[in-house]
Amino acid sequence: MAKSATNKGPVRWGVISTANIGVAKVLPGMMKSKDIEIRAIASRTLPTARRWAKKLGIPVAYGSYEDMLNDPEIEAVYNPLPNHLHVPLTLEAAARGKHVLCEKPIAMSADEAKLLSAAGRKVHIAEAFMVRNHPQWIKARDLAQSGKLGNLRAIQALFSYYNVDPKNVRNMADIGGGAIYDIGCYPVVVSRFVFGAEPVRCMAVIDRDPKFKTDRLASAVIDFGKGRHLTFTVSTQATPYQRVHILGDKGRVEVEIPFNAPQGAALKIFLDNGKELGDASAKAIKLPKADQYQLQGEYFSRVVRGKEKLAFGVPDAIKQARVLDAIFRSAKSGHWEKP
Repeated sequence: MAKSATNKGPVRWGVISTANIGVAKVLPGMMKSKDIEIRAIASRTLPTARRWAKKLGIPVAYGSYEDMLNDPEIEAVYNPLPNHLHVPLTLEAAARGKHVLCEKPIAMSADEAKLLSAAGRKVHIAEAFMVRNHPQWIKARDLAQSGKLGNLRAIQALFSYYNVDPKNVRNMADIGGGAIYDIGCYPVVVSRFVFGAEPVRCMAVIDRDPKFKTDRLASAVIDFGKGRHLTFTVSTQATPYQRVHILGDKGRVEVEIPFNAPQGAALKIFLDNGKELGDASAKAIKLPKADQYQLQGEYFSRVVRGKEKLAFGVPDAIKQARVLDAIFRSAKSGHWEKP
């Protein structure tokens, strides 16, 4: 595993592209941390890079991704490019000895994700599922795995937004747009996180936009074995909403804002023993203020510094991609499919 240029001080990061998820959420979160230095940002044009560098207070701007990757001062790279560019640019960064935190989905198939395996043994590569760093999901998992809910039975998730902009990457099928890649991956990853297991089969149905050809509505039943199910519906063309329920035979946990948790806000989840209808027996569990993007960046920076082991690297990303592959296969075949 490659070592950083230095073993002390903030980890020096470079950012590939001025994608909205990066400049609007991830970078502002990371820049709150004393353990992180956002040294450079790159765009396909220098004026764009300079404009965002000035706006965010980033010292160096590059007019090409390659120029930034050649910067010897940069130790780690954040890659929020469109989905079809995740693997190619992650491989380029890794080839230059940079550790990479890559936006989800890390690849557009498990076979593509496997291309990162060799690089992942030389540098740290992780899929940017920030939810695994948020206190609400750590608490939800701890409650579920502690026996507080009894035997785990089901996770139910709903996640939707409305976007019909033809210029938005989420509506471009050929570069990895659509509901499953963008938001369907979240119910899958949190269920794997909470159950502490991998699915054994799945069944899915998809409705595609006639113009965009993207999956605009997708629903799935995913069997984790031992009587544990995930059911979810995601949509890019429905009223904005999100909620997750975790059910056991003795209680349930409800995650109120599971995925787009307000940055820096104090949240709450609910623990309910089900004794009264209408959520009357649900008790709120208050959680500390947190920014999941800051926490994600700090965690990966500790990994880069050798202060912590990488819990979810390329092998985990391949397992995640296998589930998404099976969802698409099932929607096409009309049958159960194995990841």
